[in-house]
Amino acid sequence: MTDPLLQLHGDVLAAMRRGPRNFAKLAFALADDEEPADTDQGDFRDRVAAAGAGDGLTALWHRTLTGWDLAEQADWSTSPPRTDARRADAYDRLGFDTTLRKVLDHAVPVFKEPGPTIISTTPTWWYSRDTAAVRSFYWSAYEQLLRRKGWSDAAVAGLDEASHAVVERLADPTRPDAYGARGLVVGYVQSGKTANFTGVTAKAIDAGYRLVIVLGGTLNLLRGQTQRRLDMELIGQENILRGADPADPEALIGVDYQDDEDWPEKFVSHRDRPSVLGAFDIERLTTRDDDYKSLATGIRALEFDKQIRTQPLYAPDNLHRAAARVMVVKKNKSVLSKLIKDLKKIGGPLLSEIPTLIIDDESDQASVNTTDPKKWEEGKVTRTAINGQISQLLGLLPRAQYVGYTATPFANVFVDPGDGDDIFPRDFLISLPRPTGYMGVQDFHDLDRTDESAAGSAERAHVRGIYDDAHGDRLAEALDAFILTGALKLYRASHDPSLEGHFRHHTMLVHESVRMAEHADLALRISSMWHQAGYTSQEGHSRLEALFTSDFLPFADDGLRTPASYEELRPHVARARQLINSGGTPVLVVNGDTERDYDQPDLDFDRTPNVWKILVGGTKLSRGFTVEGLTVTYYRRRTQQADTLMQMGRWFGFRPGYRDLVRLYIGRAEPAGKTRTVDLYEAFEAICRDEETFRAQLTRYATLVDGKPQVTPAQIPPLVSQHLSWLKPSARNKMFNAELVEIRSPGEWVEPTAYPTAPADLRHNAEVWRPVLASLDPEPRVFVTLSEGDQGSYIRYPARTAVLSHSRLLGIMRDLAWGRPDLLAPHLEYLSDSSDTGCATDDWVLILPQTSGVTSVRAEMPGTEPLTLVQRQRNALGVFNRISGVSHRQSAERIAGRRPLCDDDPFATQFHQPRRGALLLYPTVDPSLGAPANLITQGAIDPAKVVLAAAFIPAAGSPGNQGSGVRFRAIDSSREGEAVISTVR
Repeated sequence: MTDPLLQLHGDVLAAMRRGPRNFAKLAFALADDEEPADTDQGDFRDRVAAAGAGDGLTALWHRTLTGWDLAEQADWSTSPPRTDARRADAYDRLGFDTTLRKVLDHAVPVFKEPGPTIISTTPTWWYSRDTAAVRSFYWSAYEQLLRRKGWSDAAVAGLDEASHAVVERLADPTRPDAYGARGLVVGYVQSGKTANFTGVTAKAIDAGYRLVIVLGGTLNLLRGQTQRRLDMELIGQENILRGADPADPEALIGVDYQDDEDWPEKFVSHRDRPSVLGAFDIERLTTRDDDYKSLATGIRALEFDKQIRTQPLYAPDNLHRAAARVMVVKKNKSVLSKLIKDLKKIGGPLLSEIPTLIIDDESDQASVNTTDPKKWEEGKVTRTAINGQISQLLGLLPRAQYVGYTATPFANVFVDPGDGDDIFPRDFLISLPRPTGYMGVQDFHDLDRTDESAAGSAERAHVRGIYDDAHGDRLAEALDAFILTGALKLYRASHDPSLEGHFRHHTMLVHESVRMAEHADLALRISSMWHQAGYTSQEGHSRLEALFTSDFLPFADDGLRTPASYEELRPHVARARQLINSGGTPVLVVNGDTERDYDQPDLDFDRTPNVWKILVGGTKLSRGFTVEGLTVTYYRRRTQQADTLMQMGRWFGFRPGYRDLVRLYIGRAEPAGKTRTVDLYEAFEAICRDEETFRAQLTRYATLVDGKPQVTPAQIPPLVSQHLSWLKPSARNKMFNAELVEIRSPGEWVEPTAYPTAPADLRHNAEVWRPVLASLDPEPRVFVTLSEGDQGSYIRYPARTAVLSHSRLLGIMRDLAWGRPDLLAPHLEYLSDSSDTGCATDDWVLILPQTSGVTSVRAEMPGTEPLTLVQRQRNALGVFNRISGVSHRQSAERIAGRRPLCDDDPFATQFHQPRRGALLLYPTVDPSLGAPANLITQGAIDPAKVVLAAAFIPAAGSPGNQGSGVRFRAIDSSREGEAVISTVR
């Protein structure tokens, strides 16, 4: 049955490629009839107001209005995207009245979620929306597939926008001079990066890129997942069959998806070979099961036919008629060597004509050069194998565009920007927005809570420790949660059949160690616990009922059907147990040294109808591999690299229909004698803060000023931060090129030890400190501290004091001569930060202890009263060890707010203010110069013999401050001596 109104609106909107125009006038111009077309706004308004789910006309307008809302390029509007003002401009140009506007706003709310954040130097003029619309064969097919899969109009429009932002920053494939852009796209762990680079690939080949190389992980398991996604959602049935009749059984022999449950129904269909439809075909050079091999037909598969042989391939008349080649290859030395060897056979002149797109999935893994620059030969870069081969590919293909994808970009931004043959994103860096429906770190951590002692709503709903006082190890409880959540999924599917597709797989992940021997033992332990759990017994049901009542019913999603009592759920528990125990065991071990170890049918989420298993593994389950249906995680493995830890977060992702069922059992800090064990939950929260700081700074510097970018990617200020001292941003061998820029230390001691030895420098420092020493209170104050380890024993010491403004102390620290200025510079960077999140210190109390003892003597320096000298020995490296006294530090910590105030220490209490720091100053003599008494002449000492050593503690700040941390930047070998932005404000 035809829908005249839908057909009319479809024709009119199709003519609005350049933006909204007067709807009624355009409808009249397009009408075939002599009489004006039926454009009455009342019919349209009534249709939209009464429309139910699936109405085609409403869906059409949803796509159109959302696309106009999001468009960055809008010549027809001066209003920013994602605003009511932009929507109003569209209505004005359409000529819609107030009533219709209200109806449409109700049906299609303005999409105001943030878009991608872009820092770029690349011009975008070549790839306009008009250009994209003219050539959009594969993108249109991909877009339609996503809508059939249930993607919302807003989600599709957001993907369209983000993928367009990448493609427009590649070089124009038809440009006469070759240029290879380098970029990086930063997403979230398991947040749909593959969807983005599939969209980028579709748009890029539509635009003219004819060779696409996807570097798809380091395992066949991951490479095969990526190949299947591209085959299913982009390349399509007809290109896979290469013209064979899908109804002919013999023609299908050898097709790699014959055993795939989703073939062919869920694979995109172009209805015929694209070349027959006026587009161009895609030839696969790899398949689901076969990585790139030396081409059996020689180099023919990599040669491109030209319609006009006298013109280069990149000439439009040739380019838009040539088939595209797509390959998904492992980051493996042997595989890439074969590809490079075949490319070399073609020869430079021909390779220089091929517009190529190289997409590097998980680009911080294997792709980064991890050799130590200190071990390079003079003037020559030594590269690791994969990094060297990527460099060769980029050199062989002058028109190759490199786009790295990762959720953990720290290793990538530490690459030397001055190394033109490496993968630093010199042209653009794009941060993708957090997708709607995604469960990320923010869903498991309450980052905005102010009461540190109370768990917030996210933690209460989803996070459990791996121990509790009543039962000890909670692994058995995690198993109960797994079978219980499986039963809840079955219950929901029984009431809503549309959810069955989301519940096809149901998994639990147990990640304790990287050692394979321990995986086998753990799997045996879990299997034994499972079979002893008694899930069919009354005791087992009672235990599940108690867990359901206490831990799932209170957190049930109001929008999802949940049984009011366990009795309603009980019939589904048996089926859940049966599915999990299929094959006789509930456990799969996922590890190994070879690819063969991962070739497990029960682990193939594509070919196996239902994977309901407990997966036990380590490293191989911690990056890239998507654990479908993951609902319960038991995690206790520690690592010291933030990017590695974040990649282990397999519990992040999309959980349609079961967000409220997700549970994370994770290692929390437990008492262990007088020390605390590592809090993995705290570590993930610190990573989240690091990540949010990075993204926030990208957003800040992405804003154009006078139409120009504030910074290029190579000029990005130090954006990589570290909030936990033991949790580094990346592995040490990925940080050879990282430069420490700032150490944030509210409430933390900073004690410089690398003081100068030259007499002139020491005299200079004495002169810098002289006005401060002259301003010390003449009468000493008596501070009181509790002796460590001897409760009830107090230590009293006199000290001269002064109060200095923050600016004055900062000026002194900057003016002093230092033996190693680079060691203090990161601390000065923090002290110099006057932003809201910077150093929260207004002034400082200077404390100069008046020590006593057989080695303590008093002496004057020019312009000072007599001061007590202390003795400290420099070590073999020429620096002091700790100078400050433990008892002195207690009073300073009270002043700075790190230690509670104490009535027994009245002067520290008197000096304390919320934004005040403390500084201990020690006139120090190295005994290697002789006894202090021997250095004194007539009560005075030469300043060239004295080191004025300091230790300081900035104000601790409020309980909700960001705490300590560090920031890094990449060293640019090509910009030595040039100014770079080194302070984030």
